[in-house]
Parts: sequence; structure tokens; C-alpha cells
Amino acid sequence: MTAPTMLLVAKAPVPGTVKTRLAATVGAAAATGVAAAALLDTIDACTLAVGPERCRLALANELDDGLRADEIRTALSGWTIAPQHGDGFADRLANAHAEADGPVVQIGMDTPQVTPDGLLAVADGLTNADAVLAPAEDGGWWALALRDPSAATALREVPMSTPETYAATRSALERLGLRVGVGERLRDVDHLADVAPVAAAAPSTRFAAAAAEIARVTR
Repeated sequence: MTAPTMLLVAKAPVPGTVKTRLAATVGAAAATGVAAAALLDTIDACTLAVGPERCRLALANELDDGLRADEIRTALSGWTIAPQHGDGFADRLANAHAEADGPVVQIGMDTPQVTPDGLLAVADGLTNADAVLAPAEDGGWWALALRDPSAATALREVPMSTPETYAATRSALERLGLRVGVGERLRDVDHLADVAPVAAAAPSTRFAAAAAEIARVTR
């Protein structure tokens, strides 16, 4: 199989626009710090998995308006960067896939504990399937691999960020006639209760350092 493209769909860590559910508990500054750390860790995982020339970022917000902008730009050296576009998140996801060459492994910035080997395991699932969907513990999914990225058109009909998103996405892919494999289940970071368990799963990451700061200020 052709080496996959790692497609990261993410927001620049601009205060007030990222990790808003977490921000409601810990404040915008701390939540933005977590988002920046998570984005950097995810960029590193993608780069180490396939090399920067096989990595693509579909970006919302302006990097220069966000936290740790210079560090993020350095981490993205060699990547292809394109703006997100579309009406709603599902539409933006489908459009991001349409602009990539297949096969594609698409990930967000909410699972900073992901490793290069974990990403390659999702890609390897395409050996015996047309798509691989990796579930999140909250009922969503954290990664989607597709042999043919045009199949992401199925995402346009899927309600995102609900406890039924994984099941609805799988059904939409299967209605296209795709064989859908299952990837590793991970916990994504949306709420304060998610921060410590994810940091414990990846104790050497920037995210873990940001989580320690949150733990300090919320004691």
C-alpha cells in the first residue's frame, strides 16, 4: 500500500476559540495552554510516523494569533498547510480529505497521547479494510483512515460531537459499501476530568506539563 498521508484537522490555539468546555472550568488561558501543548504533541507524532512531507494540516484560526505560534511553525516545517473551509465541522472534515492524496489517516488535536506507532497501526488496518475508524471513549472517534479520501463525503451527513458520532460515522461509511475496521480506543480531552488520565498515559509530553499546571491552579 502507498504510504499514508497524515491529515491533522485542528485549530490554532487562539484564546476563546479552543477547548471551550475545558475553559468553562479552568479559564481560557489554561485551556489554551492545553490546546497548544496537545497540538504540538500531535504534530510530532504525525511527523515521526511518516515524515513531514507526508503530513498535511487543515487549519482553522490564524497561527500568528495563537499561543506558542513560533514553536508550532517550527514543528510544522515541511508540512503542507491549508485553511479549513465548509459549512460546519462535518463539511470541513470532508473537504479536508478531498484535498489530500490517499490513503489518508485523519486525526484531530484532542488525543495528545497518540504515538507514531499508534497512527501507523490505524494506517495498517487499511490492508484488510477500506476504512478504519478509531473510537473515542465519549462515543466519538479520534482517527479515520481511508484508502480513498473521496469516501469522506459520507461525513457530511454525520452529527459531530455527540455520543452517537462513532456509530453514525461507521453506518455512513458502510452505506457507501466500505469495509470498516476498528482502531484502538483512546480518551480525548474535552473536560477537566479528561486531563489527568490522558496526561498519565503520556507523561513525557508537553500536554502532561500543561496538565500539571492545571492541577496546580485547581487544587
